[in-house]
Amino acid sequence: MKNHRWVWGVVGWGVALLVLWLVVRTVPLREVGRTLALLRGWQLAALVLLNGLVLLGLNGRWHILLRGLGYQLPFWLLLGHRLAAFGVSYFTPGPHFGGEPVQVLLLERQHGVPRSAAIAAVSLDKTVELLLNFGFLALGVLLVVQNGLLGEAVGGQTAVWATLLLLPPTVYLWLIWRGRQPVSWLLRRVKLGGWATAVATSEAQMSALCQQNPGALLSAIAISTLTWGVMIAEFYAMASFLGLSLSLAQLIALLTAARVAYLLPLPGGLGTLEASQVWALGLMGFNPAAGLGLSLLIRLRDVLLGLLGLWWMGQRLKMVWIRP
Repeated sequence: MKNHRWVWGVVGWGVALLVLWLVVRTVPLREVGRTLALLRGWQLAALVLLNGLVLLGLNGRWHILLRGLGYQLPFWLLLGHRLAAFGVSYFTPGPHFGGEPVQVLLLERQHGVPRSAAIAAVSLDKTVELLLNFGFLALGVLLVVQNGLLGEAVGGQTAVWATLLLLPPTVYLWLIWRGRQPVSWLLRRVKLGGWATAVATSEAQMSALCQQNPGALLSAIAISTLTWGVMIAEFYAMASFLGLSLSLAQLIALLTAARVAYLLPLPGGLGTLEASQVWALGLMGFNPAAGLGLSLLIRLRDVLLGLLGLWWMGQRLKMVWIRP
């Protein structure tokens, strides 16, 4: 099994680098350099500030859910844990998942949170995240189809599939709110009773939070919505600083293309992110070089955050393992 994982990891990185190479071949790098040269120091500072607000919002959602479960933990330590999870997810082949066990592990080892409660908080956090992410994705695709921004490349069938992505997190959250335990039930049906027992405790705590402290869940959803607004503002700032004058519909279409790229099973959306921005801007009549410049700016931000998260994880786990 471990050998298979290693092989798939190598294949994932190989495909990602191939896609990136094919994209870079189509865009004159000199034009990309001219685009990036438009950036000024104050603009980079503004982007750092906006991304900092995004990180605070995402971490605030998790902090609120943990507090709703009865665990008042230091906000800034949780932010480090969240960056650690991001680092693992970002550099792991797959659709931007994989760091959630790190969050559970750090809560359990660093703060003494019971595993069931840690899983409950992380699961609720991820469910709300998927609900908002897929909601934006569905609205973005519908907007693209309605305005014909990407021509025939995105049709009505794509909009239907994007809307269907909303169903799993919505149904799961509704069932949890009703006191049901859908994952536990599914595990029992497939004869994984041991796992079902462990997950049932977490889902029971999630249901208790939704029914007894719904304000925590609603606050988490509210702060996620505000954070999405800041994310759109950050993306707009990036595009405008690179000389792109986009309408709101074009901006959302471009951001939707980027979010779809991250869902594909390649590490950090490597290659697919660059292709999505070059392709989308080209279809909208803009210079594709600006798309590659925008991708590089996003890539630089995410790589730095991912590396910071991996460093934090290493430091925290080292403290736990060497503790007498």
